[in-house]
Amino acid sequence: MNAKSTTLLSVARDALDKHLAGAARVRLGLSGGLDSVVLLHLLGRLQRENAFGLSAMHVHHGLSPDADAWAAHCQALCLQIGVPCEVVRVTVDRRHPQGLEGAARIERYRALSAPGADILVTAHHQDDQAETVLLALLRGGGMRAAAAMPGARGRSGMYHLRPLLDVPRSELEAYAREHYLTWVDDESNFDAVFRRNALRHAVFPVLEKHFPDYRRRLAVAAASFAEAAALLDQLAEQDASFDAAGGLSCERLAALGEARARNALAWFIRRAGVSVPPPRRLREALRQLLGAARQSQPAISLGQASLRRYHDHIYVVPAVPTLGQARWIWRGETVLPLTGSPLQLKFEPMPGQGLKQAKLAGRVISVRLRQGGERLALRRGGPARSLKNLFQEAGVPPWWRSLWPLLWVDETLVAVPGVGVHPDWQAHGDEAGLRILAEEGAAS
Repeated sequence: MNAKSTTLLSVARDALDKHLAGAARVRLGLSGGLDSVVLLHLLGRLQRENAFGLSAMHVHHGLSPDADAWAAHCQALCLQIGVPCEVVRVTVDRRHPQGLEGAARIERYRALSAPGADILVTAHHQDDQAETVLLALLRGGGMRAAAAMPGARGRSGMYHLRPLLDVPRSELEAYAREHYLTWVDDESNFDAVFRRNALRHAVFPVLEKHFPDYRRRLAVAAASFAEAAALLDQLAEQDASFDAAGGLSCERLAALGEARARNALAWFIRRAGVSVPPPRRLREALRQLLGAARQSQPAISLGQASLRRYHDHIYVVPAVPTLGQARWIWRGETVLPLTGSPLQLKFEPMPGQGLKQAKLAGRVISVRLRQGGERLALRRGGPARSLKNLFQEAGVPPWWRSLWPLLWVDETLVAVPGVGVHPDWQAHGDEAGLRILAEEGAAS
């Protein structure tokens, strides 16, 4: 065994050891190409040293006439070394805004991030990193895009490791030939219509003549960009000011100056798990949000969500579904998911507050949405008031009002979370009561 082969094994071992804990379950994303086949071989050797569970997953995109053969090759390789291999078929949207490559990547990582593993390992290497950095710069991406791929990060409840990120592809190829490994070649890797391939086959060979160590230099640049992006996030966190509902203060943003305000707004959007719009759109969004009249409620689309201003604060609001006359039945659960809605109900025992539990015995509580015309009295002898006015007084944001859950017993509106309880159904003194909260939860 030559020195480079030993070094490659050590690189993979060191990267994995930092994140292995006990009998961790490791999942390899196995395409069947050179890079992932080498990593499969390395992990197979390392598994004999450590008691971690190893499995492979091949994502079948169905985009190539050879896709079935690639899946069969992956299964045969795994069978040889006794590693379970799961083939997952996905459907790729050919009209996706991010293009065919982007759509395939999204579906691939959705499959690879499925429950069942603690660590996801992929075989990205130094050449991949160099391509990613240069593509990000040529597309006009910011600091975060130019930081390219991290060696390790959390993804969907598991770690995503790229143990070979500092290794050039030439070393992987040498290892594969030394160990007589076999792999498949994706014909799309040679199609110059894809920009990454154009860089790989037309630009990088020329670049290497003048900058032989361009891969390492671009990797160093990516690390510097990542460090700068992290510092910008720290600055944004210090700059941001929130209300009790998590809204970002417009007054605070206006006092920061445009560059820092944009940085804080971008951080706030990412924090909500939403893609940040391009710089020009982000600048325009900030202008509209800060320049709007105090009583106005501007809404700026972010695709899967929107930015809303309400009571001098900015919120990231998910796309609101239309649920019409949907109904749910409460049967005593502590948490009631509202299927199809981004909201859920929580029921907390609270003496003297909320719904009187004694009146609920044997009654069916239905949860409905506002249809228009609903009214609720909040005190005995007081007038029944429209939900529109009650929502305004309670500070329920406008975008939630059509989805706000209302609790009914038969045809009587008995409670509106965050607003109040019908006086005939209120708990008092030491009476057992249930406080009801509407909050964001996973839509199902």
